Amino acid sequence: MLNYLKTNREGQFLVIGILLTVLGFSLSIMDLTSSHWAFYGAIVFLGFYAAKEALVETFKHKAPNDALLMILSALGATLIQYESEGAVLLLIFAGAEVLEDYVTDKATDSISELMSSVPNQAHIMRENGKVDRVPTDSLAIGDTVIVQKGAQLPIDGTIDRQAVLNESALTGESIPVEKSSGDMVYAGTLNEGDVFYLTVTQTSNDTIFSNIIHMVEQAQQQPSKKARWIDTFESYYVTGVLIAVPLFIIGLFFLQELSWQDAFYRGLVLLTVASPCALVASITPATLSAISNGAKNGILFKGGKVMERFGELKTLYTDKTGTLTQGEFSVTDYELADDYISALIYMEQQSNHPIAQAIVAHFQSEHIDLPTESDQIEEIAGAGLKMGNITVGKPDLFKQSTGIETVQAAIDSTDTTVIIAEHDRIVGYVNLADKIRVSSQEAVQQFQAAGIEVVLLTGDQQRVAEAVATDIGITKTHAELLPEDKMNFIQSSQSSNEVVGMIGDGINDAPALAHADIGIAMGSGSQAAMESADIVIVKNDFQKLFNSYRLSQRLDKIIKQNLFFAIGVIITLITLNILGWLDLPLGVVFHEVSTILVILNGLRLLRNSSTAAVKINDTAQSTADESETVTQ
Repeated sequence: MLNYLKTNREGQFLVIGILLTVLGFSLSIMDLTSSHWAFYGAIVFLGFYAAKEALVETFKHKAPNDALLMILSALGATLIQYESEGAVLLLIFAGAEVLEDYVTDKATDSISELMSSVPNQAHIMRENGKVDRVPTDSLAIGDTVIVQKGAQLPIDGTIDRQAVLNESALTGESIPVEKSSGDMVYAGTLNEGDVFYLTVTQTSNDTIFSNIIHMVEQAQQQPSKKARWIDTFESYYVTGVLIAVPLFIIGLFFLQELSWQDAFYRGLVLLTVASPCALVASITPATLSAISNGAKNGILFKGGKVMERFGELKTLYTDKTGTLTQGEFSVTDYELADDYISALIYMEQQSNHPIAQAIVAHFQSEHIDLPTESDQIEEIAGAGLKMGNITVGKPDLFKQSTGIETVQAAIDSTDTTVIIAEHDRIVGYVNLADKIRVSSQEAVQQFQAAGIEVVLLTGDQQRVAEAVATDIGITKTHAELLPEDKMNFIQSSQSSNEVVGMIGDGINDAPALAHADIGIAMGSGSQAAMESADIVIVKNDFQKLFNSYRLSQRLDKIIKQNLFFAIGVIITLITLNILGWLDLPLGVVFHEVSTILVILNGLRLLRNSSTAAVKINDTAQSTADESETVTQ
C-alpha cells in the first residue's frame, strides 16, 4: 500500500488531505481561528478528484454520480460553517475511492506477473554475424534470435536443433519437454538445454503470452451484468436524491418550522447518507478480485459476466484428447511394412493432431526414408487422410474394406487404432495410447459431487471413449462425433434454459465452444479454441477449473452480502435522519465506513481458499493411482 501511495497522485492528495485535517483539528483544540484554513485546504485536496469525477460524469456523460453528492454535501457544510464535517466527509470518501483504486490495481497485478515471464530484451543475430541486444518488441518475423542455456525465450518461433524446454509457465507441467529441429517454441518458456537459434514466427504482440495478457486486460474491462445494472441504476438514483433533498429541506422549514440553518443541515445529512457509494462499490472490486485470483492460478475469464455466470453451471461437456487426457500419445503396437511406413509418416507430417505427431515421432526414430515424390494429400473431414491410393484414418472408415478381420483384434483393444489401406485393402495398423490427467479425474468427481452433470463428447471410437470415461468416472459418453455433432449436443442442452459449459482444445472443438454458454479452452490447445472460449485453462490443470467454479460461487455470495449490507445501511441512515437522530459527522462515518467495508469484503477474493476435496472411496482412489500408467 505504501508503494502505491508513493506513485499514485490521488493517493498523495489523500495523504496531504489527512495531514491538513489533523492539523485543522489540532488548531481547533487550541481554539485558533486558523483551523478554518487548514480544513479549507483539506477540502481542496480531498475533493479534487471527486470534483473531477463529478464534473466529467455529469457534463460529459450526462450521468450524475455519487461523487457529485459528496461534493455538494461538503460545499454545503462549508457554507454553514461546518467545514470540519465537510473535510471529514471528503476524507473518508477519498479514502474509500483510493482503496477501491488500490484493489483494482491489485487485481491487475496478474498482468504484470504474466508480463514479467517474458524477457523484454533479446539477442538477435545479424546477417554479418554480429550479435546485438535489442528490445523484444522490435523483433520481426524471420529474425534469428540466440537463446542461451538457462534463458527464457523472448518470443515465439521455430528452432534449428534439438532442445530441452521447461514449459511450466504455459502448461503447468514441470517435466522438461524435448523439442526437435523445426518445432514451435513459445515465449516465457525456459531453455534447460544447450544454446540454440530461434527463427521468429510471431511478433511480440501475437505470441501466446501476449494473447493471454490481452485476454486478462479485456476481462477486467468487461463488467458483469450486475455491475452494468448498478451503473445504470446509479444515475437515476442520484437524480432522485438531488430532487428529494431540496423538497426535504423545504418540508422541514415550512412543515416542521425548523430554522433555515437546521433544515439545511438535515438536508446535507440526507444528501450524504443517501449517496450510493457502498452500493456502487459492492460489485466491481469483488469481480476484479475474483478475475485476478483466477488469472494468478492459471484460469483466465473473459469478463465479469463469464465469472458471474460460471457459478450457475448445470451441465459440463468435455472433449477427451488433450483435455481429460494429456494428449501425449505413444505408439504401443503396429503391424505395417516399411514401404507403407514411409507413406504414413509423409502423410501424418501434414497434420497437427497429437496422434499424427506421435506417429511421426515414433517412426522417425527408426530412420525410415520418406518418399521423394508423392501425390497431393487430401483430408477426410473428421476421419483421416488420403494420398493417391493410400488412406489413413479411423477404423470406421474401413468397415467395408478387404482384410478388416486381420486387424480386428487391434481395433477391439482399448488403444486408439489408426488403419492404413491401399485402394480398398487393409495393409496394416498402428495402435497408440494416451495418459489420463489425474487432475481431470479428481475435478470430474468434484463437479459431479457439486450437482453438475459431466458428459464426454469425442470423435474417438466408442470403446476407447468408454474406457477413458470409466477410468475417470463419467457415466455419459458420446463418441465418434464430428464437430457439428458436438455443437448439436450443446444446442440441445441449451433448450432447457440451463447454463451449459464445454471444454475443448482443438480446432474441431471451436464451434461447440462458441455455442456453449461458457466455452472453456485448454491453454495448450489451438488458437481457434482459445479465441472461441470464454475461459482459458492456461496451465492445463483441470482441478483449478473446479476451484474457479467455487470462486465464482463465492463471488456471487459476496456480492449479495455487499448489496444487502449497503442497502440496509442507506435505509437505516435515511430513517435516522428523518427522525432527527443523526448528525452529519456520524452520518459521514457510518456511510463511508460501509463503503470501505464492502470494498474490503470484495478484496477477500484475492486470497486463495482451499476447496474441500470430495471424498473418494478406495476403489476410485486406486483408479486415480493407476491412471498414471498408459491407458485409453
